[in-house]
Amino acid sequence: MTLLLPWKACSAEIEEIHFLIPGQIGGGWDITARRTGEVLLQSGLIDKVSFENIPGDNGARAIFHLLETASDQKNTLLVSSTPIVIHSLTGLFPQSFHALTPIAATISDYSAIVTTNDSNFKKWQDVVELFRRKPKELKIIGGSPRGGMDHLVAASILGGEGFDPLALRYTGFDDSRKATTELLSGNANLLSTGLGEVLTMHDRGELRILAITAPRTLPEAPNIPTLTELGNPTVFTNWRGFFAVPGLPKEKIQRYNQLFKKMYNTAEWAEVRERNGWTNDYKPHQEFAQFLEDQRRGSLMRTLQL
Repeated sequence: MTLLLPWKACSAEIEEIHFLIPGQIGGGWDITARRTGEVLLQSGLIDKVSFENIPGDNGARAIFHLLETASDQKNTLLVSSTPIVIHSLTGLFPQSFHALTPIAATISDYSAIVTTNDSNFKKWQDVVELFRRKPKELKIIGGSPRGGMDHLVAASILGGEGFDPLALRYTGFDDSRKATTELLSGNANLLSTGLGEVLTMHDRGELRILAITAPRTLPEAPNIPTLTELGNPTVFTNWRGFFAVPGLPKEKIQRYNQLFKKMYNTAEWAEVRERNGWTNDYKPHQEFAQFLEDQRRGSLMRTLQL
């Protein structure tokens, strides 16, 4: 899918970006890439954007494609997030961020525990009480496999209540959209996912968010409690950002970073960020690379209390 600016709004520093998305349409990576590309286009910061979804193997297939075709991908940005670190740490796939060029982290998205509107879970404490009495009756699903981010977040949350995280019944799917469909179909009673992937559905009354992993109430979600407010110490943010092919010239890396900084000042971005409950979390190339290295060295798993 390619979008073109219908007029020449400005002389763009970068004229074209092809966004490579490691998941299905409608998932967290997809929403992040498409909304980012559309804002850059609509605000006149670039002239052309295109999108390509290559789902599979929890993101590994898209990374492999980018590396195999690197010579043809000079204008490509791969969207990714915390799982690129988790999956390499846990051995779910061999590639890691070291094989790519980190461009910038752009947003943080808090995690959410979600149920259906007709669920018996009216509040988070109902989940705690059921797990205390009948842990096998609690089935949580998410858009990542066992050992992936949604699983680790859910297990960490239960650990924050004093339970054994290993007692959690969890089923993982290849992306959050599939997991949300499974929840709405009645095949589980809870969903662990990103806030940005379900906030609009919650606001429309299509499902119920019981709690989020933010440290305090969000202005974009004033009626959704945080776990910390409920006495659970779990706080977690999932960064999302962009990577390019290895060996990208420093000059182009700098242009990408300047582009994302300008994006933050647009009215279009403010509207998209608020609608999805995202937090601006800009980390340019060098800072982003160091942040990833810190996560790899263990701060990520300590944050998840696992």
